[in-house]
Amino acid sequence: MSMNEVDVLLVGAGAMSATLGALLRELEPSMRIAMVERLDDVALESTSGWNNAGTGHAAYCELNYTPRKLNGSVDCTKAYNINASFEVSLQFWSHLVRSGALPAPETFINPVPHLSFVWGDANITFLRDRFAELSRHPQFAGMEFSDDPAVLKQWIPLVMEGRNPGEKVAATRIMRGTDVNFGSLARSLVGYLQSGPDFELHLGQTVEGLYRMPDGRWRVLLRSTRGFAVREFAARFVFLGGGGGALPLLQKSGIPEAAGYGGFPVSGQWLVCRKPEVVRRHLAKVYGKASIGAPPMSVPHLDTRIIDGEHALLFGPFAGFTTSFLKQGSWLDLLKSVRLDNLLPMIQVGLSNFSLLRYLISEVTQSFDDRINSLRDYFPGVNPDDWELAIAGQRVQIIKNEPGKGGRLEFGTEAVASQDGSLAALLGASPGASVSVKAMLEVLERCFPQQMQSPAWQQSIRHMVPSWGQSLTDDPVLLQQVRQAAMSTLKLDRYEKNPAAPVPAVDLVEA
Repeated sequence: MSMNEVDVLLVGAGAMSATLGALLRELEPSMRIAMVERLDDVALESTSGWNNAGTGHAAYCELNYTPRKLNGSVDCTKAYNINASFEVSLQFWSHLVRSGALPAPETFINPVPHLSFVWGDANITFLRDRFAELSRHPQFAGMEFSDDPAVLKQWIPLVMEGRNPGEKVAATRIMRGTDVNFGSLARSLVGYLQSGPDFELHLGQTVEGLYRMPDGRWRVLLRSTRGFAVREFAARFVFLGGGGGALPLLQKSGIPEAAGYGGFPVSGQWLVCRKPEVVRRHLAKVYGKASIGAPPMSVPHLDTRIIDGEHALLFGPFAGFTTSFLKQGSWLDLLKSVRLDNLLPMIQVGLSNFSLLRYLISEVTQSFDDRINSLRDYFPGVNPDDWELAIAGQRVQIIKNEPGKGGRLEFGTEAVASQDGSLAALLGASPGASVSVKAMLEVLERCFPQQMQSPAWQQSIRHMVPSWGQSLTDDPVLLQQVRQAAMSTLKLDRYEKNPAAPVPAVDLVEA
């Protein structure tokens, strides 16, 4: 059996691997890159447009990114960081659009206003305090607040129609929000890689083993999902970007840095409406407050989606629990991931997160009518016949062992890399693909440190991402420059220029 020799092997054909591949192609066109995927096409798991919320996570509407501090003030640190990270993604995507590597931006990203919506005195007070803190920062310039029902009827008519006139409600709005079809984006990125030399895409391949070779390279053994055909790769660098499947592969590598990591899988479902007369009356992503004990990806929201030429509304997600790490995975995934080094942290997380477990059980046992009743909080006039239940993507939250603290459940993303930088994996979920460019640049910093410090790579990175190495949070002039350029290239400035602009010119598809 012959061994394919490559510089980089990307495991998983989702947004993260596609982004890393595109960055490397831009930085080092002669690099030999291979991508392997166990399914029969790219971007079919969490990256698929119907498997995620499509929210370009910029912290405009996600209330869980701005918790209250013990002193009662609102902590906006995470919101500033996530917003700046999304701006990095916009810069890179706009660079690829200008160079012709990506198609017309409306095929993968469209402007959709982002709103936060709450009811009740305590929540309205929190939203007002959040608005006061965020709106004075340049990153959140243009944010509006209103508790006037007449104004909210203009912003979100479906949300306000049929609501009790005496109910106290409030919302914030930013017009430059986005809806991103990450599936389309990933497919286009892979298409860009395929258009050049020295790239191979291998579908229907499962990683059976990862072995360190005496020369420091990795021997990766693949097996076809259609039979017993075996293929081998020798790679100088391996990236494990298979979403929920990254943890088992990281454990297979045997690197010491993988010790102590575990995974907590969370499944999800959406209510979906494709009825044109309903869909065309709502142009927004409207986020509310999460239930007590709910994981961050389960914050309820009513979203406009534009996926492969179809407009739809999604509401949810409704969380659930399975033992599978992937939507098309095995119920044995969780059991197989338990090792001696992560057993205690996983037990500690289980014992300290009863509220989360109770929440997941309550979500799993909900009926369709229960879910429709939840939707009524955001769409009082809902007709259940217009909606159907759909399965969302699978998410695996990070469990890690912190010295002196024990097992801890993390609700973010984290890159784990070997000491020599020859292998890296990305674990976790939200904000996920929205910050893929910054996450992958950080992987390059850890795993290609010499190249990243070279004048050639530094020049290329600043050409692709002009703000790289600088703080968008601390430099409002730079923020304004890169934001305006990216939004113009990606055609995202239509609503900031004219809030009454029509819905993007994508045909509504009949249900």
